[in-house]
Parts: sequence; C-alpha cells; structure tokens
Amino acid sequence: MNYRIAVLGAGSWGTALAYLLAKKGYQVTLWARNINQCEAIKRTKENRKYLPGVFLPPKLKVCHDLSKDLAGHHMIVMAVPSHSVREVAKEISSYIDSETIIVNTAKGFEPESFIRLSNVLEEELAQIPVQNITVLSGPSHAEEVGRNLPTAVVVATRDKKVGETVQDAFMTTDFRVYLNYDIIGVELAGALKNVIALGTGVSDGLGYGDNTKAALITRGLAEITRLGTALGAEEQTFSGLAGLGDLVVTCTSMHSRNRRAGIQIGQGQSISQVLANMGMVVEGINTTRAAYHLARKNNVVMPITEQMYQVLFEGKDPQEAVVSLMSRSKTHEREREMLGDGQN
Repeated sequence: MNYRIAVLGAGSWGTALAYLLAKKGYQVTLWARNINQCEAIKRTKENRKYLPGVFLPPKLKVCHDLSKDLAGHHMIVMAVPSHSVREVAKEISSYIDSETIIVNTAKGFEPESFIRLSNVLEEELAQIPVQNITVLSGPSHAEEVGRNLPTAVVVATRDKKVGETVQDAFMTTDFRVYLNYDIIGVELAGALKNVIALGTGVSDGLGYGDNTKAALITRGLAEITRLGTALGAEEQTFSGLAGLGDLVVTCTSMHSRNRRAGIQIGQGQSISQVLANMGMVVEGINTTRAAYHLARKNNVVMPITEQMYQVLFEGKDPQEAVVSLMSRSKTHEREREMLGDGQN
C-alpha cells in the first residue's frame, strides 16, 4: 500500500499500533524519542523494554529524527504521554499539511492547564482542519493487541468521512473499530477512568475484595459521568466502549499500570517509590489532579476522585480514605450530586 502512517511514541501502545498497521501492509514509521531505544528496535525488530515478545514486521521503519522521516505521511498517530503532546505537536507542525489526519491515542489532560488533548492539538496544528483531528480509545491493552487477541475500540470524530478513513486503517479481524461522534466524551472517559483504576488498585493493595472493587467501579462510573456531562459530553458515551469498557479493563487487569500503581500505594509505598518501580508513565496521577480541580470548578461532587487526590497529594492514609468514603451522608443512588447541596 502507498498509504503512509507515522506512529509517534515507541511505548507499549505505540509499538502495538505500529505492529497492527504494518501487518496490514501500510508504510509505517515508528518514531522513538530515545535514540538508543530506536537502534535497539531496529536491530532486534522487537521493543524489548515496552512490548517484549511482539516481533515487528520487517518493513516497519523505526526512526528518531522527525525532520527527516515525517514528511509525506497521510496519517499521524500520536501515542506519546499526555504531558508530551504539546511538545511533539510543535515539533511536527512544520512537516505536515492540511490533508493530514491526526489520531490521538493518549488518555489524559495537559498538566497544569487541564485542557483536553484534542484542544492542545488544535492549538498547535492550526493548519489542519479540526475535523481531521480524531481520538482512538477504548479497552485495549497493548500486550493483548500485540498477541492478536480480539479487541474493540472507538474512533471519535467530527467528520464521518475522516472517521471512516481511520476506521478502515485500523480495522482487522482482531481489532474492531466503531465510530463515535462525541470527542469530548471519549476523551474524558479515557482519561478519568485512570483515576478510578488507581482507586481499585489501592483497594486491592489494602486487601479488600471483589465487593469493594465492584462498588468503586460502579460509583466511579457515576462520578466520571457527572463530570463528563458537566463538561459537554454525551451521557451515553460513558456506558460504551470508551467509558464502561475501558473502565472495567483498566480496573481489573494487571496489564493496567494505573491499577498496579494503586496496589503499591495501598501497600504503603510512596508516590516516588511507585513511579520508580513502574518505570513508565502513570497517567492517572496527573489526571487525578486535573479531575479534582475540574470538579470543583464545575461544582460536581466526585467522592472517589477527591479521596484519591488527598491520598496522592495531601498524604492521606489510604485506609482513612476508605473510611471517609463509607461514612458519607446517605443519598439516593441516582441523585445527581452537586457541590453545595448538602452532600459531602
């Protein structure tokens, strides 16, 4: 195929997506920021650090220099951490044109500004029509995609034709892609579920059981839906693949670095220890800060998020956080809780 796709970010997810696309026959370039990692992948045709055991197709190109290798690609897949999206977007802005389709796969907010990542891309890639900026999200561990296990995700788009182009690029018999027209909801669902995954991990680390986890997942879905709709998302998005689907897989799987980080926190380790142990970005930590401040700004009650914020950034003991959650004032399960209405 003459269709050229660049995947920016050689972490586990970027590598898995490059593998998937290259298997389909596209001309795929995988960009790695670290030159040593780049050379190692070229040499072994395997990303041993982030996705061991998945051998990349021989024709997949691995590069380190964006200025030499990015021009002429029809589609750019952004698979860098949320805190790097603006920096990388600035780097590539000179090498893409108005026809380029952008597919963002990062799940989080920009640190400090707390804005959605598609908005960051819109700001930095002004030459691209907004309808060419899409979001790929859903319950999709890189380790399973790399093993060709059946997976279903969504591509959020403003334009049906652009969305179908992305859909066609990624669809295989193992990787099913649905269209979704709620970019706000898909982005928020993908980011906010990591906060709840940290919470379920903490629960596991404290030695609690399935009852606790089910409560956290269910009530977590309720509170991220409240914030999402307050920020302009469609409520039904949170019951779909990008919402409930991604929430369940992230809260229950040991592939989830957010859950694994939460387990270590529940076992008494400090945030610095956890991050050192992980060796990879834990998006839920920065997302917890963003969600906490966005909830307060928009007058939305998010009890689990509030307790996770206090554990992560105010030194609250995880066991005390559980007591705080269980001791909240009684309320109706479907009541729409807002700050200032007497709820805690």
